[in-house]
Amino acid sequence: MAKFGLLVPDKQHAERLETMNKPSKDAPLHEMAPEYDFTKGVRGKYSHRYAEGSNIVVLPPDLVKHFPTSASVHEALRQVATQDGA
Repeated sequence: MAKFGLLVPDKQHAERLETMNKPSKDAPLHEMAPEYDFTKGVRGKYSHRYAEGSNIVVLPPDLVKHFPTSASVHEALRQVATQDGA
């Protein structure tokens, strides 16, 4: 026969839970780890490639109410394009 008991953490288990996932006292939270060294990085190095393949349009707030997603904007533009015979 199987024995059943209460699943109650013992004192040692409770103490381990208290110490788990606490930040290290050695390293401040606002500093990056050494493996994330971006001192030789170049800002915007590949931005021109992205810009060549994208047309970004910022909608004014009054239009965002009518076109909340990019899919809704695409649908409306396609309807206008077919009406113009494009």
